[in-house]
Amino acid sequence: MKYIFEARMEVRDYECDIEGIVNNANYLHYAEHTRHLFLKSLGVSFAALHEQGIDAVVHTMKLIYKAPLRCDDEFISRLNLKKDGLKYIFHQDIYRASDEILCFRATVELVCLINGRLGNSPEYDEAFKQFI
Repeated sequence: MKYIFEARMEVRDYECDIEGIVNNANYLHYAEHTRHLFLKSLGVSFAALHEQGIDAVVHTMKLIYKAPLRCDDEFISRLNLKKDGLKYIFHQDIYRASDEILCFRATVELVCLINGRLGNSPEYDEAFKQFI
């Protein structure tokens, strides 16, 4: 897959469960943080758009867990993006940095609420124009 953005992060000890691996819910945090860093890299503030009444919210997620991350592992969170109708579809993969093993794969579909109503966001379209 061709990626358009990536971010390096590190597993923190409190993100692991009794089995010594990253708790499954934390992968969602990693994926969301990556999307927010992607926006920031484009000069877009998620918080500022919210203040304007523009909220990108998760519609659907498909998650596949492939290999566990453990405490202190460094990982690379990568994404790609396309648009289908009102949906922004992010394909996100997380790789362990030490060996490039795929650990997590997600397809995350977002839609925009404009002042609480489903709609198209010219602001997000403009930010993503080189990718969609």
